[in-house]
Amino acid sequence: MQKITMVVHGGAGTITKEEMTPELEKSFLEGLQQALDAGYSILEKGGAAVEAVKAANIALEDNPLFNAGRGSVYTKQGVQEMDAAIMNGKTLEAGAVAGVRNIRNPIKLAMEVMQNSDHVFLSGKGASDFAIKQGIKQEPDEYFFSQYRYDQWKEARDSDNYSLDHSSNDISKLNKKKIGTIGAVACDVNGNVAAATSTGGMTNKKYGRVGDTPVIGGGTYANNHTCAVSCTGHGEVFIRAVAAYDVSALVEYKGLSLTDACNEVVLNKLVQMQGEGGLIAVNSNGEFAMVFNSEGMYRGVKNSDGINETNIYK
Repeated sequence: MQKITMVVHGGAGTITKEEMTPELEKSFLEGLQQALDAGYSILEKGGAAVEAVKAANIALEDNPLFNAGRGSVYTKQGVQEMDAAIMNGKTLEAGAVAGVRNIRNPIKLAMEVMQNSDHVFLSGKGASDFAIKQGIKQEPDEYFFSQYRYDQWKEARDSDNYSLDHSSNDISKLNKKKIGTIGAVACDVNGNVAAATSTGGMTNKKYGRVGDTPVIGGGTYANNHTCAVSCTGHGEVFIRAVAAYDVSALVEYKGLSLTDACNEVVLNKLVQMQGEGGLIAVNSNGEFAMVFNSEGMYRGVKNSDGINETNIYK
């Protein structure tokens, strides 16, 4: 019988164990579980992997703990600019958006790009115009406001510094509003795989910076013949490493197992390039991998073998 598998991540690089409170850890793990359950419930009913990864991403975008959708960080200009991508491993169709504002769920917009435009990648105002045309829900700036995110930005805005959201800083200001790019991969009852990733990017980013999240092959990739991958970490390095596609290529051309391919990219290639982060992956047999070279990665997996777990640290 075909194994169904749902895997999610909420960012790599974490609050250190010394700074993590039991209450905060519980909140993160509950958020990851909600996303797993949202996606898995679709797979369990025979639904498509691409719908499952979208549902899991929506759950994480709606959770202010994570740096995507509602929890997105502030740019240099003091606004949120969000990126997202989704890819269907059965058809190799993909949709991505970059630099969008006021979109409640950027992953829904990426799905619309994939299904209802003649394009793969839309950005900025054009993506926003398409969102309006497709009836994608928008929210006012206040919806995306969080005191912690705002304070984080105020500390950085007068400098040229920027930070990965999951860089640790003063825990007293945390107020349960922290951490990373989010993503999901899934394998459905028909052996189809899909990947989806969403992010608010870097605090104090400027010049319309775009990371690896919406770059097909960089931060997001899916192919039934190999695997589905969603990445999190220092986006510039992941783009240069073509990290998500590299995992697929190692499986396809070198015949590596899913785990070995993920280890090669994350623990060797990215480390040599000084790229911190990790990724989650699944193949059409329902096998999964969750690999990272940072202190931790917010992650979880649920499958038809009875595995159901969420973790932060190694």
